[in-house]
Amino acid sequence: MSLKLSDFDFELPESLIAQYPPPTRGSSRLLVLDRKRKALEHRHFDDILEYMEPGDVLCLNETEVIPARLLGRKEGTGGKIEVLLLRELEKDVWESLVSPGRRCSVGTHLVFGEGELRGEVVERRAGGTRLLRFESDGDPDAKIEELGLVPLPPYIRRNPTELDRDRYQTVYAKVKGAVAAPTAGLHFTERNLNQLKAKSVSIVPILLHIGVGTFRPVVVDCIEEHKLEPEYYEITREATEAVNRAKSDNRRVFAVGTTAVRTLESAANALRRVTETKGWTDKFIYPPYDFKIVDCLITNFHLPRSTLLMLISAFAGRELVLSAYREAIRKGYRFYSYGDAMLIL
Repeated sequence: MSLKLSDFDFELPESLIAQYPPPTRGSSRLLVLDRKRKALEHRHFDDILEYMEPGDVLCLNETEVIPARLLGRKEGTGGKIEVLLLRELEKDVWESLVSPGRRCSVGTHLVFGEGELRGEVVERRAGGTRLLRFESDGDPDAKIEELGLVPLPPYIRRNPTELDRDRYQTVYAKVKGAVAAPTAGLHFTERNLNQLKAKSVSIVPILLHIGVGTFRPVVVDCIEEHKLEPEYYEITREATEAVNRAKSDNRRVFAVGTTAVRTLESAANALRRVTETKGWTDKFIYPPYDFKIVDCLITNFHLPRSTLLMLISAFAGRELVLSAYREAIRKGYRFYSYGDAMLIL
């Protein structure tokens, strides 16, 4: 029987939506869900070391969040404009969301800061996005980095601060291109990663640049009809070899976050191995789904009716996941991007 959007709903007190990260990185709580035993444990994130064994592979999404939110004004009228950069299609030309869009027809000139960064709307695209060409007296990328704000998700109801430039970024972020953080990775510290390496856990970087589609709600009742927006991903030869060795040796592959799951499963072949690849994926994982690569998942607590909740429901079973969420709510776990973590074994 097909599942409906309402099958992924639950009631969440607004007080449990984390508005700030925990005082120190890695100090979050950890809810451990054992699928075979259908059992829960309440731990702290540092305890994750106890659940990993020598030879396990930990796959991390090394995408880096760009300061994608720009506040500016229309040249001439001074009308306020907000821009969310989505992806750079060519040097200094960005596909963007512009609000209010009705003020920004092709040819509109925008000014940011004290005029040190300027933009022009050069194309209006399907789906409501626009292409903006940026220029400045120096390097436009450097000015975007300087003037841009952290693109916090809409359920964080505050303006970004300097704190977010550090904490809404993983410690292993290397490749610029995301407009949202792979939030399961926000819990890891250099100390965690070094302890795992000392335990002979293989740390394997992969890549998926998270786009604005991660925030778009599912609006169709039949979930199979929902379409994800394509996102760029890469798996290198080195990552492919490490993952495939683990699968051949019956060792476990841990994915850090739903983006790592989608990356690995997008690169999976019929032999239940991954192939070296780069390109775009719109892979939408929902129940039932046959996972070919991922054995264990580290994740955060997700929105009701979201594609992320559907993915972990496919991984652990919808009823078991919703039961775990009810327990997390009862115990006061913090939800969403800056919230607590969940380990699914």
